[in-house]
Amino acid sequence: MSKFKITIILIIYLIICHSIYQSTTTTTTTISKQLISKISIPNITTISKEESPIGTLTIPKINLNQQIYSQTSTKNNIEEHVTILEGSTEPHQENSIIFLAAHSGTSNISFFNQLDTLEINDEINLLYKNTNYTYYIKDVWETSKDGNIEVIKESKDQLILTTCSQKDKTKQLILNCIKKDA
Repeated sequence: MSKFKITIILIIYLIICHSIYQSTTTTTTTISKQLISKISIPNITTISKEESPIGTLTIPKINLNQQIYSQTSTKNNIEEHVTILEGSTEPHQENSIIFLAAHSGTSNISFFNQLDTLEINDEINLLYKNTNYTYYIKDVWETSKDGNIEVIKESKDQLILTTCSQKDKTKQLILNCIKKDA
């Protein structure tokens, strides 16, 4: 509930309490109810939690700072944002693996355009549900672009970044990142 709605409810409650305190007659209570019905609460547009960002991917070396959305959000799609792929587990879970994909190229949604400039040990930060996770790049490779990503599951938490290869349009670039120990 928004702070504005809570404030209005509190004001209404105080008006009722004050009215009851002033007089216990039915007339006062009726007047209070009439006053309350005259208070108009403006329409407030709220963003559903599902459509709100759940985090931010930040890669300092390439000046990337992009919001990410829940897998159930309509905004979790590669045509608008960095996207969490199916098969991901949340980073707070033990032995997690989260797959993030985005376009490369020259369009305004080519968020992973400079991913190929990253190197082993470069840092990647993921703010996820108000918790910061820091990863470092362990491996970089290209594989056939066939809709599948084969990754060896490490014994540590992983972040996998993927996009189309800049060198060979039949391949996709994969960066395997490992969470830094706290």
